[in-house]
Amino acid sequence: MKNKHSEHSEHAEHGDSGGFLGAVERIGNRLPDPVTLFLLGALLVLVLSQLGAWLGWSAVNPTSGVEVVVTPLLSGEGLEWVWTMMVENFTGFAPLGVVLVAMLGIGVAERTGLIAGILGILIRITPRKLVIPGLVFAGVLSSLATDAGYVVLPPLAAAIFVSMGRSPLVGIAAVFVGVGGGFSANLAVTALDPMLAGATQDAARLIDDAVVVEVTANWYFMIASTFLVTLVGWLVTVFVVEPRFDPQEVARQIAVGREATGDDKVEAESSGNGPLFASLASLVLVATGLVLLVVLPGAPLAEVWAQAMVPMLFVLFLVPGVVFGIANGTIRNDRDVARMLAESMSSMGGYVVLAFFCGQFVAWFKESGLGTILAINGIEVLSSWNLPRELLVVAVILLTAGLNLFIGSASAKWFLLAPVFVPLFLGLGVSPELTQAAYRVGDSTTNIIAPLNPYLVIIIVFMRRYVPKAGIGSVFSLMLPYSIALLLVWPIFLLVWSSLGIPLGPDNGPLFLEPMTAG
Repeated sequence: MKNKHSEHSEHAEHGDSGGFLGAVERIGNRLPDPVTLFLLGALLVLVLSQLGAWLGWSAVNPTSGVEVVVTPLLSGEGLEWVWTMMVENFTGFAPLGVVLVAMLGIGVAERTGLIAGILGILIRITPRKLVIPGLVFAGVLSSLATDAGYVVLPPLAAAIFVSMGRSPLVGIAAVFVGVGGGFSANLAVTALDPMLAGATQDAARLIDDAVVVEVTANWYFMIASTFLVTLVGWLVTVFVVEPRFDPQEVARQIAVGREATGDDKVEAESSGNGPLFASLASLVLVATGLVLLVVLPGAPLAEVWAQAMVPMLFVLFLVPGVVFGIANGTIRNDRDVARMLAESMSSMGGYVVLAFFCGQFVAWFKESGLGTILAINGIEVLSSWNLPRELLVVAVILLTAGLNLFIGSASAKWFLLAPVFVPLFLGLGVSPELTQAAYRVGDSTTNIIAPLNPYLVIIIVFMRRYVPKAGIGSVFSLMLPYSIALLLVWPIFLLVWSSLGIPLGPDNGPLFLEPMTAG
């Protein structure tokens, strides 16, 4: 029989259990373990693919005219693919290598005490009220390093909040809304911009060969959106998310996290500022060397710096971490470094298991063709509505936000949607740049709650450092307020922007054009 205290602890484990968000969390966490969910989802894909093949589920790509049919994965050929591709689906799961390589360097820096030392300085110089917007802002800017922000920033944000005596889950949420919810926004042009602009231009030229869509087509709007996402993330964190966690639960999370990462031991063994200065000096030297590998004439990383970002981050964490450990005595020989590297990988064992089953689910869903058929049917429905131009923009945002729950890749969705929506909307008087901006807004708003976001599993792993029973329900209840807020505010921001006639980027023409007439 449970006493009142144990009942309170159970209900408070992830924060306030009342209200709608509490219900979302309780229902979500009563589901099986994420490993089981991905396994069941993969098996369901097998069944639906075979059922769809029997029933003749299909859709015609409105651009190419090619019929897309369901691939039956329970057929002889389908089962052959499932079995022979199982290892490749695991090792080829995009976030797996990114997460493990980055966490090697972060793990050493964490275990030597370097991260705790740097965070201590940051906490002392940063006003408490600016920590949250600073984390959201950093998360938005992290898209410069492609997907590395998903791996590097959440554990650092959690550590910052632990140092301040605040819930580490709130820190993870604040930075996650920046990384995922603000993925399309940035102060600079990112690797996503040329991919989207190329597809947009090709699509627009289906009806107008003179259209040119610049890489900077949405740059002004994305700069402004960076601050919008930061503001929305800041307000939702302060007024909705953080108040859910009572002081007793915060103290419990901090204690569990310190026991798991050994922070108490590190703090006891660290002394003085000498080790920190030595590690920061090594950081400057390593960073300088890496920059030279990118910017010097004929530099080997000049054209591939984005692809090399994760290995560079690994070195940026590893070298200063080792220097700090040698200086403060936590590293006495090479065996200590090897042990810390092994401990870092040991702590990621749960993620590796999740990645195996998630990789199968994502690969099977893609191979079946179910996601593509769903997207094409959604396009057909939207195209038949004959909405006013402003509502068409909103409809694209909502359709993209919904499809993002099933098709994770931003570029893959746009390659499918652009050939239909860009020429269709151009004919109705909506510029290609505005259509692309609407797509980017919709794609970002549901990243943080999308089950097929491959980085969602790493967020669960980071949360389990502090709340061992955290599950999908914990992530959804934590991030749903952000997603709803972004889905309400960001489309309005885009409509106001376009109604005022402000260019979305340099050298852009009008956002609303004269509709084309037949013949």
